[in-house]
Amino acid sequence: MRHGETELNASGTWQGQLDVPLSKTGEMQAARLAARLAALGETFAGIYSSDLARAMATAMPLARALGLPVRPDPRLREICLGELAGKPRGHLAEAYAEVLEATREDPWGARFPGGESLGDVRERLEAFLAALPPGRHLVVTHAGPIRVAVWLALGLFSAEPWRLRIKNTSITRLVFPQGFPGPGEVHVVGDAAHLEPWAGMP
Repeated sequence: MRHGETELNASGTWQGQLDVPLSKTGEMQAARLAARLAALGETFAGIYSSDLARAMATAMPLARALGLPVRPDPRLREICLGELAGKPRGHLAEAYAEVLEATREDPWGARFPGGESLGDVRERLEAFLAALPPGRHLVVTHAGPIRVAVWLALGLFSAEPWRLRIKNTSITRLVFPQGFPGPGEVHVVGDAAHLEPWAGMP
């Protein structure tokens, strides 16, 4: 699951690993996500979260609803954007046009100045998944790691990861039948039905 909305999300500002809180809208989204998962009546082996504030604040309502502790893990952090963090999208398109073009042409290898590439995110996400015990787990993270996890499941690293749309508090469901590492299955990507007006969530 991706974390709830922040003020920087709403204003079109790139966050990366800036540690910012949820907005009021983000808090509402997190509550709706928790209500949806609690209503399913499913059991989970654990809840893991990026240790950044916006992810932890999204995970805590899940923990209360499901009666499970949250295990923070820095390997689940968003991609580090280096000097691009905190910059509005419009400014980036002008001042960092060459950097953005490089990340489009080589998303897995091109690093943001002073930051990471998606390949770096892949390495820490692989380490997290390899250490995860068997079972069904909830993982609260960010759009970047979710995109990487989808391609990890599919084994497609020549694809265009930035084209995946991952909304705030959306659910992406991945299954690794033989555990990780191993071939995975992508069951759902970016499901945010609990945010729709017809969803009936509080």
